[in-house]
Amino acid sequence: MGLAEEAIGNGEGLGRISRLGAKQKYVRMDAQIPEETIGVENSNETTESERIRQSRRYVIACALSASLNSVLLGYDVGVMSGCILFIQKDLHITEVQQEVLVGCLSFISLVGGLAAGRTADAIGRKWTIALAAIIFQTGAAIMTFSPSFAVLMVGRLLAGVGIGFGIMIAPVYVAEISPAVTRGFLSSFPEISVNVGILLGYISNYAFSGLSNHINWRVMLAVGIFPSVFVGFALLVIPESPRWLVMQNRADEARSVLIKIVGSEEEANERLAEVEIAAMPTTAGKSGSTKAVWSEILNPSPVLKRMLITGLGIQCFQQITGTNAAVYYSPTILRAAGIKSDNKLLAATVAVGFSKTVFILIAILLIDRAGRKPLLYVSTIGMTICLFSLAASLCLLDRGLVSKPAGIAVAMAAVCGNVAFFSVGMGPVTWVVGSEIFPLRVRAQAVALGTVANRVSSGLVAMSFLSICNAISVSGAFFIFGFLSAFAVAFVYRFVPETRGKNLEQIEVLFGDDGEWERKERELSDVKYEGIVNK
Repeated sequence: MGLAEEAIGNGEGLGRISRLGAKQKYVRMDAQIPEETIGVENSNETTESERIRQSRRYVIACALSASLNSVLLGYDVGVMSGCILFIQKDLHITEVQQEVLVGCLSFISLVGGLAAGRTADAIGRKWTIALAAIIFQTGAAIMTFSPSFAVLMVGRLLAGVGIGFGIMIAPVYVAEISPAVTRGFLSSFPEISVNVGILLGYISNYAFSGLSNHINWRVMLAVGIFPSVFVGFALLVIPESPRWLVMQNRADEARSVLIKIVGSEEEANERLAEVEIAAMPTTAGKSGSTKAVWSEILNPSPVLKRMLITGLGIQCFQQITGTNAAVYYSPTILRAAGIKSDNKLLAATVAVGFSKTVFILIAILLIDRAGRKPLLYVSTIGMTICLFSLAASLCLLDRGLVSKPAGIAVAMAAVCGNVAFFSVGMGPVTWVVGSEIFPLRVRAQAVALGTVANRVSSGLVAMSFLSICNAISVSGAFFIFGFLSAFAVAFVYRFVPETRGKNLEQIEVLFGDDGEWERKERELSDVKYEGIVNK
């Protein structure tokens, strides 16, 4: 009552209420809050909202720029499937030379992947991205002007080293600059870039196939130089990884980068403190850090051992299920199904590339909502069904038990379905999980080791596929891939935890006690993830 009487009796009551309103405490329902107070509050909200939007745009720009090198790998995979048809006619290479030309990229890229781990720790993530582009450009130029198979192989080997650098460093860099709640989305960018590159390679095959056999494959390979040129411009935009800066005892620079990334100085300081704690073993033993890291990886603790099983195992399963065989040799597969014209084969491969690219976009939208593990289940189960369907259709066509149009339709649908299911889960999620499960002190080298496992598996498939097909038929090869894909389902169930919404320093908790992942996932989901989202 006293407050009401003051408000009615004189002007002081309203003045007092106004002051209370300015402090944003208790205000009468019928009191009039000054317009300038409302304006300041709205202005602050607008400024904070705009700052958050700017930080999101900045992180997305950095992730896209860092992923450009992955376009090179995709383009090379896609374009070589068509180039090989014309290189064979122009340079008169044998079937074994075809396998070596296609498969050597995977093996030689592991050299780049291993070197990239140490290089990224020495000169930084940003400049390792630049080095990858330079090496690839050199190799692509040599391939374009090669007069013989020997020179072509030299360029191929150089390009492979550049690709090895690129596919190792892109996921690491993107994971290290990404906020926890969008890391899955952003860490998918390198895999999206691979799929875009594959589609561009297929389109390039179809677009230039009408040129003479001496020119067309050279033009196809030359076009692959352009993505690496854009990497040079991207370096003007992207910062160095804040986690690498902390490892170099450059905390002030790391804080500046984190402020740009998260849009809040308070949150940037919190993230910096977490990173500094995680980096302590690295910065403390910096003089012999590389030897110490490899010693830890080669003689892992139980926790790190489980991480390595997960990280390396999922990388192997990504390749031994035959996805690169379906991409590299899609013309060979579709020819076995009954498509004979080179032009029609190349047009059909464009449909395969389109399927991969469209479904990778679906994965991006779901990876931070549905989680990593559900997408892996959908992917591996779907791939298993498609691989067995492809194998069965090719087998029935060989024996004349199904009409040619029906067999071609089923085979084409199975190939497109296989790459689509791959793009939904095994494609992007493999690189996301592989880049986020390892502790900071061993992350670069462990991811490099995972890249080696991926490239070796890919190379073994690529260099043996034609020989296996000659020995047991194309359908027999895909029956094998189908069984391996079924094993991948079991591997995901047993060894892959859910990492959605957890920052890089929290994920190590999931591997603390073998057999208790479900409980730990539930605890972190209930507490940590909600806390991050609420921030």
